[in-house]
Amino acid sequence: MEKGTCGGSVIHLFITWFLSYFAGYIVSPALTDVTMSAVCPGRDECSLAIYLSSIQQAVIGLGMAWFTPLIGNLSDQYGRKALLTLPVTAAIIPLAILAYSRATNFFYAYFAFRTVTDMVGFASINCLALAFLADNTRADKRASAFGILSGVSTAAFVCATVSARFLPETQTFQVGAIVSIASAVYMRIFLKDTKLEKDGEHLPLLSQTNVDHQDVESSKQVQNSEKIPSVLDIVSLFRDRKIVSQAAVVVFFSSLVDCGMQYSILYYLKARFHFNKDQFADVFLIGSLAGTVSLLFVMPLLVEAIGAEKLLSFSLLYGFISWGIYSLSWSPWVPYALALSFFFTYLPGPCIRSIVSKQVGSHEQGKVQGCISGISSLTAVVAPLVFSPLTALFLSEQAPFYYPGFSILCIGSMNLIAFIQSLMIRSDPCTAISNSSSDNPSNVVGASTATEET
Repeated sequence: MEKGTCGGSVIHLFITWFLSYFAGYIVSPALTDVTMSAVCPGRDECSLAIYLSSIQQAVIGLGMAWFTPLIGNLSDQYGRKALLTLPVTAAIIPLAILAYSRATNFFYAYFAFRTVTDMVGFASINCLALAFLADNTRADKRASAFGILSGVSTAAFVCATVSARFLPETQTFQVGAIVSIASAVYMRIFLKDTKLEKDGEHLPLLSQTNVDHQDVESSKQVQNSEKIPSVLDIVSLFRDRKIVSQAAVVVFFSSLVDCGMQYSILYYLKARFHFNKDQFADVFLIGSLAGTVSLLFVMPLLVEAIGAEKLLSFSLLYGFISWGIYSLSWSPWVPYALALSFFFTYLPGPCIRSIVSKQVGSHEQGKVQGCISGISSLTAVVAPLVFSPLTALFLSEQAPFYYPGFSILCIGSMNLIAFIQSLMIRSDPCTAISNSSSDNPSNVVGASTATEET
């Protein structure tokens, strides 16, 4: 295989990733208003809507915790593209429902289908994309490559948010459905599963002339193993690799912040300052622009200078301080100003994924990324149970004391716990070297090569 083939595959992954996230993000600013209109029409504060969204989030989290490690492990055997087709295609259905109508009955149909499709696909897309990227980048370039992947998603967020800001609500959902379909079609046509070629799968349309012998033996071992990972397999993965287990703790608490804020921050701004779709879009746009610059341009430089471990610790501490200030918002302009300061809060995810990817070989990338995603998905169950009642309480008239942003402060404090755990991670560079050396050099490219070809 020629070197440029892998670079082209990475570019096609970025395009698929962009389209998929654009489709999901373009409808996000309108979902709060659609939910409120269906559940509590004519009201700015509705505990039922908060609890309903939280229940959905918890159910999705349980499903993702089971399906994501399974799908990730199966992708090690059957290829990333085959497994990626499932979540990318499933994401079309709920968007198509709201594109047709946002009436109450259609909203509940969307609610049901969104719950099922996200159980299978929400975290799986992220897991499979990371595993695909790990297959095609050197170990020493993965932090930058994962940062670029996250940067592409934030760029999709920027473009989607700008579009949502100026599109009518009806057209917003229609565009989302069309782009979601385009993502699935583009992926099936252009994305090439380089892992299958590298592992020497007996597929008639794939050339096997340059297959590395060591990778073939590794693939045979995987093929002879169990198709479905047992609980003991997952426990063994964390027990035998200390850094992976430490990273899992960091992922759990940092993901609690993401899941806790997912709905709490929207309902907080809605109740506190009466924000609507356009104002949500403006705040999201400012924050995502800062994140895009940070991920695409700043993170590669910082990783090169201080390493992924130190950058992880710094970004977690920075996030804790930022959310603490956010909880004290006293005027509608404050969320806008603070959104611009969330410059480093996007960095923990790529840093953690890079650290764990270096602890395993190419035949276990799907498994380890799936397990980490599964740990992250568990927070979708925990966060609603803990933080949604807290958010509803302090936004209501029955709050024990006046502090509408108290739940935001509590959620942000999870970053402090993750920061303390991150200080204990000490990655062994010899592990990364030994893992990357088992890959076929002709089939891997650095993140810088991919971006140059872009």
